[in-house]
Amino acid sequence: QVRLVESGGGSVQAGGSLRLSCVDSGYFHSTYCMGWFRQAPEKEREGVAAIYSYGGSIEYADSVKGRFTLSRDNAKNTLYLQMNGLKAEDAAMYYCAARRGAGPCSESAAMDFWGAGTLVTISS
Repeated sequence: QVRLVESGGGSVQAGGSLRLSCVDSGYFHSTYCMGWFRQAPEKEREGVAAIYSYGGSIEYADSVKGRFTLSRDNAKNTLYLQMNGLKAEDAAMYYCAARRGAGPCSESAAMDFWGAGTLVTISS
């Protein structure tokens, strides 16, 4: 069982930065991929960024490319999402997720394990 715990959310002004963290239970290498998703009120959950366990390739949603950076510290079993240049439209609940088997890692319905989420709010 993969257990995921997010932290790092908060309130930040537009243009500011936040770093989200997701600590897993040490089973990263037994997963196919891990990633960050977000869901704003009255909107569908969307993929933000994902990292693949084999090879370490990373993919980003077009909306965050150049502003967000996904990284992983294997020694700490922690996945990070550095968010810079935050915009009002980035405000959402951010979730860490993992998928066991091969397949799309940008679709929320395809992920097998989820954290409880951490809230990001943006003030103007």
